Amino acid sequence: MEKLRMHSPDLSQDNIAKIRELFPGCVTETKDEATGKIRLAVDFDQLRQELSDSIVEGPQERYRLDWPGKREALVTANAPIAKTLRPNRQESVNFDTTRNLFIEGDNLAALKLLQETYLGAVKMIYIDPPYNTGNDFIYEDDFSSSPDEYFLNSNQKDESGNRLVANPSSNGRFHSDWLSMMYSRLSIAKKLLTDDGLIMISIHDGECQNLRKLLDEIFGESNFIAQLVWEKKKKGAFLSGASTNVKEYVISYAKNKSSFKGLIGEIARGEETYPVIKTTNSRGARLIKKGIPSKYREKNHRVPAGSRISSGNMEMILLSDLIIKDGVLAEDVKIDSNWIYSQALLDEYSANKTLYVTQDLYFRRIVSEPRKKMLKDLLPMRGDQSSGFDFVFSDDLFADGWGTNEDGFDELHSLFGAQSLMSFPKPSKLIAKLVLAACRFDQSCIVLDFFSGSSTTAHSILSLNSQDGGNRKFVMVQLPEECDESTAAFKAGYRSIAEIGKERIRRAGKKILEGDCHPDWNRDVGFRVLKVDTSNMKDIYYRPDQLSQGDLLEAVDNVKPDRTPEDLLFQVLVDWGVDLTLPIRRESLHGKTVFFVDDNALVACFDTDITEELVKELAKHEPLRVVFRDNGFVSDAVKINVEQVFRQLSPSTEVRSL
Repeated sequence: MEKLRMHSPDLSQDNIAKIRELFPGCVTETKDEATGKIRLAVDFDQLRQELSDSIVEGPQERYRLDWPGKREALVTANAPIAKTLRPNRQESVNFDTTRNLFIEGDNLAALKLLQETYLGAVKMIYIDPPYNTGNDFIYEDDFSSSPDEYFLNSNQKDESGNRLVANPSSNGRFHSDWLSMMYSRLSIAKKLLTDDGLIMISIHDGECQNLRKLLDEIFGESNFIAQLVWEKKKKGAFLSGASTNVKEYVISYAKNKSSFKGLIGEIARGEETYPVIKTTNSRGARLIKKGIPSKYREKNHRVPAGSRISSGNMEMILLSDLIIKDGVLAEDVKIDSNWIYSQALLDEYSANKTLYVTQDLYFRRIVSEPRKKMLKDLLPMRGDQSSGFDFVFSDDLFADGWGTNEDGFDELHSLFGAQSLMSFPKPSKLIAKLVLAACRFDQSCIVLDFFSGSSTTAHSILSLNSQDGGNRKFVMVQLPEECDESTAAFKAGYRSIAEIGKERIRRAGKKILEGDCHPDWNRDVGFRVLKVDTSNMKDIYYRPDQLSQGDLLEAVDNVKPDRTPEDLLFQVLVDWGVDLTLPIRRESLHGKTVFFVDDNALVACFDTDITEELVKELAKHEPLRVVFRDNGFVSDAVKINVEQVFRQLSPSTEVRSL
């Protein structure tokens, strides 16, 4: 029920609404100079031009995407934060051995905390952000603070603050808030990608064009790869004159298109893409006879890895050297292959609506009978139609074999036994195929999803690794967004979206291990849970200029009393940019607890009363880095001598204290 307005009407806004009906391009979002609030306003220069039959003088024109709050969003992206990542062993799976991460907390803070560790290390980013439909929530960021204020405020606000807000379409900054939220996060995300890395973003019609322009600005228009169309459901409907949309988009940009080596072009063709397959010597004769062109059949011939071999209707990519001796394969060879349909086969489909592909054309696995492949539509081609190569489906639609929203619901149902734990979950098959295309030549890559929701991306990575023996790692980031009490998720005992995501990974991993797995797979279905929190250090650590005489006694220890040695260890890993998934060993030396990260990548001891004997013992390990608590030494003399001890026994060690 709507409430009474209880004030006189805002006639200016009513008039602006009427102008927008006639001239939608003349109404924009702007900041009210008097109140500082965002309101709808008329672009009078544009309106005058709309009403004139000649060019009207006005401000200098430029091609760019602008909105109120853009500069503040960039400040927010660049400002430092006083936060940390705290480990949670109880919610993790195989904490000590896994190479996967689940980070719970605000994704802007998480991205900032990951900047040092994952700078230039992430091969693929996939996100499914809020679509800004007017019915969902977006992140509320502090756009009004200076960098210094933002830094100090970020140490005081916890995750129970106003992190999510509704963004109804009636809001004066409906588009502006969403763009600001995305701008700050994407600006940081780009830094995490490898030089040949790729970002893929699911989006629908509402913000698709704005997102494209935003990505053009951040990644560069020249690095645009594709805007793919995904058929999210099989049937639409017309109800009361309104239609149900059956498609969404996946927009992809490379960090550096000239370095990108994926196969997005194959995805745009709507073709099937499969994991790597491995041939055997018993199958080698058939491969050479039927699949390898005659020019490669010479004795003692070597075809290097990465070569593309086209034969008939099949294109193959070698993932290892192909060595031929005496007309047969000298050893096993790994091959990746895609469907390539010739004009003759498409003509056959046009006549019979069914396409039979024999095993001579199908290299995924040995089959004893012909395989039946159904094509959804016969769409126009481009390129050399007589050869059957270099053609693209005209609308870049990929549907069959890519999964739908219904498949996403079915996956959750099979794991949880409840139909509606999440709204519109993506199917794992969709993301798995995107990963295969983006990371075709790297089975040990890192995949990041900082709007991870129910962790479909993590599920996809585990499934892929189990099928082809890969060692891909995932980093999931999800805010502990509360589940409404009326939802099935809440009634099933889940209090936040993050809880659903973590439980999905646990259940998916267990289910995958129960099935057939690739013999070369390391069977890593674990993940370390790290939670975004305020810094482990007290406020006086960051604001010594505000230290009062009453604080002097408290300043003896600048670490918060509720923080554990492992909390301190992970803050050191974050600050130093050390891999957060490296193995950690805990030992007791001279009665003190010592952490060894990846043996000697980093050694840390946060106990008190550290003696010179312990310092010398640690120096014998010759670690790359060592860190102690600032007030942890038994005497000032020992503290002063620490650097001298390491200079003598391990001169390459970097020594720090906190």
